[in-house]
Amino acid sequence: MFQPVYLDHNATTPLAPAVLAAMLPWLESRFGNASSRHEYGRQARQAIDDARQRVAAAVNAHPTEVVFTSGGSETNNLFVKGAAASLKPGLLAVSAVEHPCVLKPAAQLAKQGWQVRQIAVDAAGRIDSADFADILASKPRLLSVMLANNETGVLQDVAGLAAQARGTGAWFHSDAVQALGKLPVDFRVLNAAGLHALTLSAHKAGGPKGAAALVLDKRVELQPLIAGGGHERGLRSGTENVAAIVGFGIAAELAAQNLAEVPVRLRTLRERLESGLAALGARIFAVDAERLPNTTYFAFADIDGETLVGKLDREGFAVASGAACSSANPEPSHVLRAMGVAPEIARGAVRVSLGAGNTAQDIEQLISAVQATVGRLHRMTALAV
Repeated sequence: MFQPVYLDHNATTPLAPAVLAAMLPWLESRFGNASSRHEYGRQARQAIDDARQRVAAAVNAHPTEVVFTSGGSETNNLFVKGAAASLKPGLLAVSAVEHPCVLKPAAQLAKQGWQVRQIAVDAAGRIDSADFADILASKPRLLSVMLANNETGVLQDVAGLAAQARGTGAWFHSDAVQALGKLPVDFRVLNAAGLHALTLSAHKAGGPKGAAALVLDKRVELQPLIAGGGHERGLRSGTENVAAIVGFGIAAELAAQNLAEVPVRLRTLRERLESGLAALGARIFAVDAERLPNTTYFAFADIDGETLVGKLDREGFAVASGAACSSANPEPSHVLRAMGVAPEIARGAVRVSLGAGNTAQDIEQLISAVQATVGRLHRMTALAV
C-alpha cells in the first residue's frame, strides 16, 4: 500500500529516534529547574552543559559561544535587535533573500533611526558583488547574510563576504538554520574570516521544535530581548527548556556524524528529481548556483503553485509552495522577486526539500504524480478556454 511521502524537510524534520529517547527522561522523572541548587537542578544544569558542548562541537565553536534560545526567529531577532540596541544608529544591510525574521526586525529598526539597505542578488540568488562592495563603502554597522536560503537552497560565500567586510568594523551575522546537517558549518573558520554570529535551529536537523542557538563571538555586546533572571550569559532570560535543549544537543551531534553520507545521497536524489521535472517542462530556480543538496525549487509557467501543492497533497506528497512561515501570504516569493523572476512564474513556485528518510522510490513516485497532475491541470485549462 502507498505510504504518504514527506518532502518538506526545510520546513521541519521528523524527530530522530535517538533524540526522542534522550529527551524522554527530561519530560518525565528528570523535571528539575536548571537554576535550582538541589540535585534535581544540578542534573538539569549538567544536561544543558552537555548539550551546549555537543552543539558547539557540531559547528567547531567553543561551548561558551553558544546561547540557547527558543527558535530561529527569536535568535535572528536577538542578534539584529540586540546588536542595534548596543550601537549608535547607522547602516544595517541585510540580503534581499533573507528570512522574514531578519527582514522584519530590520524594517522595525528603520523606524528607529537606522538606515536599512537590502543587498541585491543576481538571477541565481547569489549576493551581487558590486552592490555588496557599494554597501561596504558606506561603512555599515551591522550585516546579515544567510548561509543557505530556505526556499531556493542557494548557498552564499559567507566567509568571503565576511572577509571583505572586516575593514568596515561591522558586526556580521549569518542565518545558518538550513545548513546544519546538510553541509559542514565551521564557526571557527567563519569567525576568523570576520563573521561574528551564527543562527542554528534544532528542528531543521532532526531535533525538537523549541530549541535553537546563537553562536556568538564573545567580543560582541548584545542587549537581551528578554530581561529576567540572567540566564544564558544574561542574553536570554527564562527557565530553560531542558528536554528540548538535550534533544538539540543529540540532533546536532548526529547531524555532524552523518555529514559524510547523507548529503551525498540527497544530492543524487535531487539530481534525479530535477532531471525528471525538467523533462516535464518545469523551470528549476537557481540551477546555476551552488545549493543545498536536498532542495529543489521549481515552477510550471501556467500552473499556480498553491494549486499544484494542494493536488499533490491529496495524492500523498507533502511539498511546499515556499517558506512554511509565509504560506498564508498570497504574494509571490520575495526571494524569487529579488532574483528577477517574473510574478506570473513566481506564483507557480513549488519547493521539494528532501530528508534522510527519502528514497529513490519516493522520487520516482513524485515525478509520476507531478506528470499526472500537471497533465490534468493542463486539460482542465484547455477545456475552460
